[in-house]
Amino acid sequence: MSSSATLSSIEICAGAGGLALGLESAGFSPAALVEVDDKALATLFANRPEWNLVEEDLNAFDPDHHPESYDVDLLSAGTPRVKSMATINRKDDHPERKLVKAALYLVGAVRPRAVLLENVPGLVSKDDFSEVRTEIEEELNHLGFRLFKNVLNAKDFGVPQNRSHGFFVALQEPYAQSFTWPSPSAETPTYVGDVLYPSMASRGWPHAQEWAQEARIVAPTLVGGSDKRGGPDLGPERAKAIWERIGINGGTLADEPPGPQDGWALGSDRKDLPALTVAQTALLQGFPPSWQIAGRKTRGYRQVGQAVPPPLAAAVGRQIAAALKARAADSPQPWPAG
Repeated sequence: MSSSATLSSIEICAGAGGLALGLESAGFSPAALVEVDDKALATLFANRPEWNLVEEDLNAFDPDHHPESYDVDLLSAGTPRVKSMATINRKDDHPERKLVKAALYLVGAVRPRAVLLENVPGLVSKDDFSEVRTEIEEELNHLGFRLFKNVLNAKDFGVPQNRSHGFFVALQEPYAQSFTWPSPSAETPTYVGDVLYPSMASRGWPHAQEWAQEARIVAPTLVGGSDKRGGPDLGPERAKAIWERIGINGGTLADEPPGPQDGWALGSDRKDLPALTVAQTALLQGFPPSWQIAGRKTRGYRQVGQAVPPPLAAAVGRQIAAALKARAADSPQPWPAG
């Protein structure tokens, strides 16, 4: 356990920083963040230049070359989305599973007191993911951790989006004795219109207030993070239909919010409706307005679509921090030999 009040962490596959930002608010200070994408690294540097960024592929990352990685309180990872067994024979599926293996290897090398792995909800509970899930469980148990699994929805933690994430949390004894999952917020759900109204009104759009009233909904999941996918949009047709019902063109992204000359009417053709900007989608993901996303629309939105909503990450991070601090006076159990 760190001697100071701040807990230490290392994060791999850091992306645009959603997980790291949430963990920061929960009391974790990253000793290093590992990422290979240049635009994601530019995003991290623009917002937290003091963070130690390591530009390296996870498969090649050697903690011996980064001694600050050792003896941290937490290793966190939001590895690329693992696909189900139904698509395991697809050639492009193998890198995602290899990154999960690399993350597990790094747990054994770094020896943190706690581990946080985030991925698709199905990895936690669906049969199609049982092979990878079993590998995660067996390896973490072998390394001396007690494992906790859960699926949490970001809308239950102040994010205006219906978005589920699968989490594996593992802690060494005796810290595991004090861990519990965060409870959903008892407050009224956060709505799209409330979050985006200041941005929609920022350029003098005369319909901002009317639109915000219509947009008192929780958004569908923002989809668009795949590296194999085409240009940016707000997801499949069913999601675009929801956006269209509140007067948003979900088939594209805009360069700026609507202005004084832009019209708006429910029932208009999709192409005649205003579209959201990358910055606005980041707001829907729970990033603060000050968080800058580097890159043009496609690569910027890809970072947003792949991110863990910071408020959700913060909720899980606070529970991990509480468990670590509750047992701060106890020494961790020795690691298994070999």
